[in-house]
Amino acid sequence: MQIIKQKTKFRQALVDWYKKEKRDLPWRHTSDPYRIWVSEVMLQQTRVDTVIPYYERFLEKFPTMKELAAANENDLLKMWEGLGYYSRARNLQAGVKEVVADYGGKVPTDRKTISTLKGVGPYTAGAVLSIAYGIPEHAVDGNVMRVISRLLVIEEDISIPKTKKIFEKVVTDLMDENDPSSFNQGLMELGATICTPKPRCLLCPVRDFCGAFNNGRQEELPIKTKKIKMKRIPVVSFALQNDEGKWLLGKRPSKGLLANMWEFPMAERVDQQEPSEILKNQFGLEVENIFPAIEFKHIFSHLTWDMQCFIGTVKDGDVLPTNFTFYTNEEIEALPKPIPVIKIWEDIKKRGMIK
Repeated sequence: MQIIKQKTKFRQALVDWYKKEKRDLPWRHTSDPYRIWVSEVMLQQTRVDTVIPYYERFLEKFPTMKELAAANENDLLKMWEGLGYYSRARNLQAGVKEVVADYGGKVPTDRKTISTLKGVGPYTAGAVLSIAYGIPEHAVDGNVMRVISRLLVIEEDISIPKTKKIFEKVVTDLMDENDPSSFNQGLMELGATICTPKPRCLLCPVRDFCGAFNNGRQEELPIKTKKIKMKRIPVVSFALQNDEGKWLLGKRPSKGLLANMWEFPMAERVDQQEPSEILKNQFGLEVENIFPAIEFKHIFSHLTWDMQCFIGTVKDGDVLPTNFTFYTNEEIEALPKPIPVIKIWEDIKKRGMIK
């Protein structure tokens, strides 16, 4: 690992560039720790352009921690609908409840305490402390590790969790204690816009300090082992309507994938079973006029659902499966739905099947 000898000049170059070139993002117009916290949670594994409208709607609905702490879970999940990784929303609310109950509504100002809050890991803690409070704490995510690995030619595998400690130590050593907010955000911004997987080195404000650039190794770093092949599961979903034009939905379990979200009857498909057979065996339902509809993939962090949807009509007199009920179009619109169900519902609307 190389070292940066002129730390003061490096810091100044990075911070000056950030202040001049930073993207105009809504969470950069506030120093409210709650709003910074919300933005950092939403930005986990999600693109900036996707987050912006969610961030604005979420804070319009829950402008203060007290309002979020008191929110009904259905309302919370509805505001998060389509953003994915719904455990983030639940953990955020749980952490906010702790702040309201235990800290008088003030987000803690030290790493040890803030890290005890539900869902607050090392990166989120450092981001909130440095951006909201101006406290010189590291905030190391994937973008920052990519930047630092190239700057200092760090060859440790960034996919190994313990490697992150190396980067946290380096960032702490390089930290601009006079402006930790701009320094940390500068590293993040550099990784997001310039020092990308395919780096744009000629535009980089700190390339003179970069060991990888000076040695022509920027394309080689960071070192990251390939992920294990993702498991794929064939899943069938059934959008079933009764004679009144209502649709059959049920609530998923409180734990596991897409917990507490609403869905059409859904099952793993085994041995290319016929749709009617799956409905009869797993849900005790008989349907009429069933036909195939939308097909798509839904990717989780560790597996992929190969989704196929069928649309049909439920016969009168069938006993409904446990936890399933018929809902009107208006009721469905108000329910918090995961992305696969949103896609199916939008397909139904495009087909003009909403009575």
